Amino acid sequence: MEPSNKSSTISLVVIIILAIALVSALAFGFWAFTGRQDYKNNFDKKASAAVEQAKATQKIELQKQFDEASKLPYKTYSGSATYGSITFNYPKTWSVYVDENSSQPLNAYFYPDVVPGLQTKIAFALRVELVNSDYASVLTLHDAQITDGTLKARAYVPPKMQGVANIQPGVRLDGTISQDKQGAMVVMKVRDKTLTIYAESKDFVSDFNTVLESLTFAP
Repeated sequence: MEPSNKSSTISLVVIIILAIALVSALAFGFWAFTGRQDYKNNFDKKASAAVEQAKATQKIELQKQFDEASKLPYKTYSGSATYGSITFNYPKTWSVYVDENSSQPLNAYFYPDVVPGLQTKIAFALRVELVNSDYASVLTLHDAQITDGTLKARAYVPPKMQGVANIQPGVRLDGTISQDKQGAMVVMKVRDKTLTIYAESKDFVSDFNTVLESLTFAP
């Protein structure tokens, strides 16, 4: 009886395993068939959506290329020789407003197309200020942000000013340059004054870097 019972048990186990395998195969087949039918039934819709997505992506890329090309050739800003002959290039699609009534030697605003009102809270593409305050006191204004890490500071000399006699390394600041503006700023000593040049938004940091490549002044 024992061999017979053992054989029956083995047969039962084999049958169960085969049944499970069959059910699994049927389930997989049903899943695959359903997926195939769904793909077949919705192919045109899915293909159309893919084409539209590709077109949208291409349109965005082409717009970026057009925007970059439209900035060329760059315009040149040339400051007064009295205040260090500050000179740099900027996109031709930008407009500039220089506040002649400012108490500062230079107070300029740059923005694509038309410069918005100065009382707005808009982030300007570029700000250029030459102030009468000394270099150390200007940097002190940003000590708190540097300490808490919202501003990252590193020594900086504009590419075209490297090796120039009497040039003193300045500082580049990246991050929260003011309470509600994220961007980048460079602070440099220009004679007895201090130059701050900065982008008030991360959207303009790439252009800001290009401006810095052309920045020159008489130290």
